[in-house]
Amino acid sequence: MIFWTTLHQPVLLQEVISWLIPRDGCVYVDCNLGMGGHAAALLEASAPSGRLIGIDWDEEAVESARRNLKSYGERLEICHDNFSNVDEIIQDAGFAGVDGILLDLGFSSLQLEQGKRGFSFQLNEPLDMRMDIRRTVTAADLLNRCTEEELANIFYRYGEERQARRIAAHVVDFRQKEELQTTGQLVSLVKKAVPKRYHPKNIHVATKVFQALRIAVNEELDNLERVLVRGAGCLNPGARLCVISFHSLEDRLVKNIFSSRADLKVLTRKPVRPGIEEISGNPRARSARMRIAAKRYEEVNDA
Repeated sequence: MIFWTTLHQPVLLQEVISWLIPRDGCVYVDCNLGMGGHAAALLEASAPSGRLIGIDWDEEAVESARRNLKSYGERLEICHDNFSNVDEIIQDAGFAGVDGILLDLGFSSLQLEQGKRGFSFQLNEPLDMRMDIRRTVTAADLLNRCTEEELANIFYRYGEERQARRIAAHVVDFRQKEELQTTGQLVSLVKKAVPKRYHPKNIHVATKVFQALRIAVNEELDNLERVLVRGAGCLNPGARLCVISFHSLEDRLVKNIFSSRADLKVLTRKPVRPGIEEISGNPRARSARMRIAAKRYEEVNDA
């Protein structure tokens, strides 16, 4: 049973199945379960006895996936946890190793449009941006507590925002009068801070600032590095690690870790990208890029 809705369009779905090659009797991990689209496809392709561990940090996503995937019964184990703990999760599930791991680092439409946590600059919502509401620091906390230099570093390091210092200065000036609490306030501030001649043509002027804050709040790059290293160590010989990223910081990290590990063989010299047909049906897929590596049957001796 594979379900599709206007809110649920898994990115690069056919490519994921083609590269992971799910098989009956094998075990797979979906590290970003979301609403369960990739998971459902993996379970269908590995029927009748393939198993899947689904991980998600977002409690709302976990509950949505439970509803959507309940027909798969004991073939599916859902875990509400940070995917950086993938090795412990696999061990706790009773498996010594797995036959494929998928990471889809994009945000679901449910989170962007219905989560009410300030992930989207298109809606006026609280500046929260926590993937896991059990975390204590929100985007508003960073904006209202960090020094001007710290904010500029966040915007530049995690958003590659060239106007980082100018925007940070405007944030500090704004919060002397009142605290920043909503996405609407932040969008308006960024628009004023960045001169019109520097507004990007293809993306919203606040895109990189929102990306930077989200990454900082959730420690996304640190968690990604941990899941890649720990996940690679959990792969059975020949098993594949498949990562879909959506911006250059993620993609660069994936590429570097894949190429630096002697126990992995990189299968994609260039990232796999969505086709024109997929992008036309799901515009959010346009920035997706997928890299795949396989666990070597014998570790390479560097000597």
